[in-house]
Amino acid sequence: MTAAQTDVAVIGAGQAGLSAAYHLQRRGVSHVMFDAEEGPGGAWRHRWKSLRMATVNGISDLPGIAKPAVDPREPSSEFLTRYFREYEEELGLSVQRPVKVRAVSREDDDPAGRLQLDTSRGDWTARAVINATGTWTRPFWPIYPGQSTFRGRQLHVADYVAAEEFTGKHVIVVGGGISAVGLLDEISQVTSTSWFTRRAPVWRDAEFDSRAGHDAVALVEERVRKGLPPQSVVSVTGLIWTPALRAAAARGALDRQPMFAAIEPDGVRLADGNLLKADVILWATGFRAELEHLAPLHLRGPGGGIVMDGTQVAAEPRVHLVGYGPSSSTIGANRAGRAAVAAILKLPGLAPAVETVTWG
Repeated sequence: MTAAQTDVAVIGAGQAGLSAAYHLQRRGVSHVMFDAEEGPGGAWRHRWKSLRMATVNGISDLPGIAKPAVDPREPSSEFLTRYFREYEEELGLSVQRPVKVRAVSREDDDPAGRLQLDTSRGDWTARAVINATGTWTRPFWPIYPGQSTFRGRQLHVADYVAAEEFTGKHVIVVGGGISAVGLLDEISQVTSTSWFTRRAPVWRDAEFDSRAGHDAVALVEERVRKGLPPQSVVSVTGLIWTPALRAAAARGALDRQPMFAAIEPDGVRLADGNLLKADVILWATGFRAELEHLAPLHLRGPGGGIVMDGTQVAAEPRVHLVGYGPSSSTIGANRAGRAAVAAILKLPGLAPAVETVTWG
């Protein structure tokens, strides 16, 4: 069967993917969008109900269309699923879903040739690929001695539903990011908790403004430009004190301990040799980029990272990664979509088109 053709294939319809699609449409570039989810919303479809819009920053600022009114009490999973759906409909974006892109490969040795996409809905070829698959499907589980012997429950934040399921149990939360402290706040209101991190967290009293966001993204961008595995933006920005987190600290929920030495059937062996009994270990240890379908392109370097030039893979200019490294945060996702399209229009055979659509 002959493969279908397009100029640009966008893989993933989360915030970064939608931003890229907006700019492709605005510039009149032929494109197709594939999304593995059953419906709009990206990874936000799976977030726990207690994560409210009051604690989600910048995610609804999609380009070109005025941001709708936000009820800070509404679960982010509900608001963002609805908003992304309305955004797709208003722009008339044709998202093919659910479609799994199994592999992306080169059609031939021509550096200006086409890329092949093997998908669950047939084969495609494209002049360029914008990969916006995010991280939600790749939760990171550290490996610790004795982990398999634990008789309690272990789960990742990707599996978290509600604090009430832990009532009456002692819960260990591992991780130093926003999700970790947010869940410590929730869970500590219904049961006892302990918090462990590899490094002592850095707290900020000042408001996280646009300048701080820009500087944080720049530091993460510097790493991926060198081909190093990206770090999270929060590892640069630190944690911001909020009234809720100050209340959690007053309850003792944010009394951080250094990482335990091992896991045992009834708990964890602390660095000082004592045993801390526990019923649950919640791994708030982040996610890794979902890039397995790009493996045939051999983009990774010896250090495990991918050398980047902005959103462009340095060794493969036809491939752009949005939602990777600096653009994996809400701070950088929209900018990345615009930058990827601007760079793609410089490729041979993809001269800029007249701007045929104006939104907002």
